[in-house]
Amino acid sequence: MATTVQAAGCRAAMPEVADPSKVAPKDARELSRLFFDQLAALEEGTPEYQYARNTLIEMNMSLVRFAAGRFRSRGPEEMEDIVQVGMIGLIKAIDRFEISREVEFTSFAVPYIVGEMKRFFRDTSWAVHVPRRLQEARVQLARATEELRSRLGRTPTTGELAELMNLPEEEVREARVASNGYNSSSLDAAISGSEDGEAALADFIGTDDAALALVDDFHALAPMISELDERDRQIIHWRFVDELTQKEIGERLGVSQMHVSRLISRLLGRLREGMLATN
Repeated sequence: MATTVQAAGCRAAMPEVADPSKVAPKDARELSRLFFDQLAALEEGTPEYQYARNTLIEMNMSLVRFAAGRFRSRGPEEMEDIVQVGMIGLIKAIDRFEISREVEFTSFAVPYIVGEMKRFFRDTSWAVHVPRRLQEARVQLARATEELRSRLGRTPTTGELAELMNLPEEEVREARVASNGYNSSSLDAAISGSEDGEAALADFIGTDDAALALVDDFHALAPMISELDERDRQIIHWRFVDELTQKEIGERLGVSQMHVSRLISRLLGRLREGMLATN
């Protein structure tokens, strides 16, 4: 049952809703228009403004529950987090909505709500694919490690963790390795403590691939090879892709090995000249 209250400076009486969280979605849409109209006329920071804003948040919580419904398979614990971040999106939508746009608030708010949920998954999801049993073991491992560390005053051994978790030691080791897949680090991440001061993670892993220097050459060669006639392209393919010997190429063409050698030398010379001309 909604009554009305007169707010100072308002153009009309503002509805007073006994329990905004129990307002049906259809009624919430109608009441939201009235509250947004009043919110635009009220001075921010006043009790009336705060009442209108809080009522809008509670009335439209059904939008958050609706958006969170698509993620119900995530489990009850994670669903609580999903709803919480969805509420952040709802509040952002309320603070940024303008009644003058003549757009339904539901259409405006849902992208904000879903956007916060997606951001939550992006920030907390696994960086690489890990089997679900190991994802669950990671949570169990974290709890067991903290419990034993508090009890023993030191980092627990694999055997101690396995006993508490009632798992084979091999699975505990797998869970530890899987934990590394939960977060990823940028190759530009700074690492302090090196002899030269601060260095990047990329300085310590990987090596230069010499083949990368050939990428530009391959791009330059492609149009030149395409200009060759069919037989010359076939010779290049046999020699440098299929890695046939000159003798084997000669047998396929019905010519001598010496003739194949001259053909290949002529083709390479032509391609070399073309490459030099492009540099």
